[in-house]
Amino acid sequence: MIPAKAREFGWTKEICDELDSCFLCDIDSAHHRWNTEFVVGRTERAVKELKKLSTSVREGLRLPALADVARDRVYTWRRKAATFGVGVLAVAMAYGVIFGHNGLTVFAHKRAEARYLQGQTDHLQEENERLREHVDRLQSDPGAIEHQAREELHYTRAGEVIYTLPPKAADTAPVAPPPP
Repeated sequence: MIPAKAREFGWTKEICDELDSCFLCDIDSAHHRWNTEFVVGRTERAVKELKKLSTSVREGLRLPALADVARDRVYTWRRKAATFGVGVLAVAMAYGVIFGHNGLTVFAHKRAEARYLQGQTDHLQEENERLREHVDRLQSDPGAIEHQAREELHYTRAGEVIYTLPPKAADTAPVAPPPP
């Protein structure tokens, strides 16, 4: 494809291919030098001049191009380093959230402890209710007072005989007689 500026000067595709790395602003000065040679009829010299111009333009463009490449590489590495840094930061934060001082594992332990304590509280409240009912019966029912006195204090009525047996021990094994 021939640039519009080159078409204005009547250049062919071959000439434009020689100047493919030149900017259009450089084409104006190249056109003047080339046109002079071409008008005189020295086509080969004009092509050599264009090649020389193209090479000099390329050499002149090489440093900025290298600077652009270096800049792009630096930005790419910076972006990669920043991405890596953000990834490391995210992993560190995730570790802190899961295993930290107030992390998820500690939260799970505290939740289990709260369930255990709630169970103990419920059990103690049931026991308190049972004891409260027992106190109410002892305060209002004379039969309950008598039953409690007979159970705990071993009180008897006149003419009653109480037999008490020793408590049954679960861990006592039968004693074997000593060997003769």
